[in-house]
Amino acid sequence: MRTLIDIQDDLIRDLLKETEAKTKKEAIIIAIKTYLNLKRRERLKSLIGNYDFGYTAQDLERMRADD
Repeated sequence: MRTLIDIQDDLIRDLLKETEAKTKKEAIIIAIKTYLNLKRRERLKSLIGNYDFGYTAQDLERMRADD
């Protein structure tokens, strides 16, 4: 998909330096993928401790002892 956007020169310059990309397009794709991965990790991190696993620590120890 072709999109025309106006981005500040200093931001693009810094992005090209940080990503070591050869083109502006490549740098922007890297930045978008990095941002999306970060957001996915934050979403997963927010779920830690919020899931009802169904087993207690004692249940897991008992299962381990049965092996």
